[in-house]
Amino acid sequence: MTMTEQATGAHHPQPRPRSGGQSASVEHVTGAKSLIRSLEEVGADTVFGIPGGAILPAYDPLMDSTRVRHVLVRHEQGAGHAATGYAQATGRVGVCMATSGPGATNLVTPIADAHMDSVPLVAITGQVASKAIGTDAFQEADIVGITMPITKHNFLVTKAEDIPRVIAQAFHIASTGRPGPVLVDIAKDALQAQTTFSWPPVMDLPGYRPVTKPHAKQIREAAKLITSAKRPVLYVGGGVLKARATAELKVLAELTGAPVTTTLMALGAFPDSHPLHVGMPGMHGSVTAVTALQKADLIVALGARFDDRVTGKLDSFAPHAKIVHADIDPAEIGKNREADVPIVGDAREVIADLVQAVQKEYSEGQKGDYTAWWKDLDRWRQTYPLGYEQPENGSLSPQQVIQRIGQLAPEGTVFAAGVGQHQMWSAHYIQYEKPATWLNSGGAGTMGYAVPAAMGAKAGVPDRTVWAIDGDGCFQMTNQELTTCALNNIPIKVAIINNGALGMVRQWQTLFYNQRYSNTVLHSGPDATGTEPSAGTRIPDFVKLSEAMGCYAIRCESPDDLDKVIAEANSINDRPVVVDFIVHEDAMVWPMVAAGTSNDEIMAARDVRPDFGDNEDD
Repeated sequence: MTMTEQATGAHHPQPRPRSGGQSASVEHVTGAKSLIRSLEEVGADTVFGIPGGAILPAYDPLMDSTRVRHVLVRHEQGAGHAATGYAQATGRVGVCMATSGPGATNLVTPIADAHMDSVPLVAITGQVASKAIGTDAFQEADIVGITMPITKHNFLVTKAEDIPRVIAQAFHIASTGRPGPVLVDIAKDALQAQTTFSWPPVMDLPGYRPVTKPHAKQIREAAKLITSAKRPVLYVGGGVLKARATAELKVLAELTGAPVTTTLMALGAFPDSHPLHVGMPGMHGSVTAVTALQKADLIVALGARFDDRVTGKLDSFAPHAKIVHADIDPAEIGKNREADVPIVGDAREVIADLVQAVQKEYSEGQKGDYTAWWKDLDRWRQTYPLGYEQPENGSLSPQQVIQRIGQLAPEGTVFAAGVGQHQMWSAHYIQYEKPATWLNSGGAGTMGYAVPAAMGAKAGVPDRTVWAIDGDGCFQMTNQELTTCALNNIPIKVAIINNGALGMVRQWQTLFYNQRYSNTVLHSGPDATGTEPSAGTRIPDFVKLSEAMGCYAIRCESPDDLDKVIAEANSINDRPVVVDFIVHEDAMVWPMVAAGTSNDEIMAARDVRPDFGDNEDD
């Protein structure tokens, strides 16, 4: 099977190589020019990076390319997260580039982040000259060794003639099967050497054959379980988005009438407003979603991995449920929870086949009755809806800020969130109706993700509004990329949910550490008289900081100004906009399952344990 044939069968395609046929003319070029030509032919249109000594040869021909736009970032971590945001918003492979040593190691966090969240990413790094590798040369780091556990595959290229083949393979591996990051480390002398370039190269990946078509027998078994269950749940993970299977999912859900729960990585895979949607599961999931999984007699997991944030204490998770687990990665099936019916395949093909198999069961008179199940589900939804209280002192509620940003945003807006309380509030209080409208760091939980990811998303989908919802802690990790946005006409909008603290850590200190707030206060704190600092002593002043980086900046402290400020932010599209929302510091994320405890111990609010009645514990 050729690269083109196999890639066409997957649902994560890059643009097909523009080869002009097998008889393309041979060009005499440097390895560096060969690299840029390869990026052009594989369909890369945007690269985020910073030059340095070892990668510098590649930057000279990059200057002449009319098909690859380079965005000069301010930190390599920003390049990596921007490539991830680009990939998540567009469905194409994101590309970042850095030099050797510290440039390459600064990419480790975004590579690990992309690995955890199955994001198609190609990271290209320069390396010291091949004869110097292993000598502790200046700016040498074994980035191939360092990233081996956190990449889908990686390459060390020491010969110029290998560059086109490796780039083609890297993009193919990153975008097919279970997507993920691929690192290409190229020695400086390979970039400088003379070589020939022709396209397409010969692909040779004998051990790489992702299974996309599910086994028919497993599909039939799954359909029988669905039609015989009394309390089924469709547990939908990010793999459904990666496979572009959202239309098929809607058909399956409406055909069966089973409740749907979408994980943090799957928000937008199924419309939040749909009556079959019961919310997000997990540590901070809705009471209904968490409880539905606990009380289910069948869980149909589609592109999800039973991670600890969803399952809580694993041995107490969904004790009465049989498991149908469908995933394109066979290593995920049975890793955390044994599957009664394992299905290896692409989610789009799996769900489409399930629809047909369920319809066949129906035609033979086998149809599930979920009436009693929905009676329970609807009661939980009505009794324990998501909600929040307004601060008694009249200050801004962070939940209300995020909710209004979502409600006032133009249609098709993409939201990128950092990590922490604001991330969970963004998941709860913004309605996600369509895929690729919610970007976040789910598996790694990377602070500093939001601003550069929003930048990458806006570069990939420039016609759509992109909001970064960030915390004041996250924002201070990567806000320098606002300069990149300002200088490259990437007008993102940033909401800083500023509670003066590392909010989620502070919440844990409130609940589990007797309100001992060790090293979570980000502002200067009360002065000697015990009073809070004045507005003039805020360090840093996010409005001044943002203005210094070329942004339009506003501060909002009163609920009375909220809608006006958001409307003003939405109206400005010629530069980045930053809004510093000063919010109440004691707001907490609810519901919550404490780490290491059973999902049965979910708290709907502080000191509020849901009562489900003994009759439901069968």
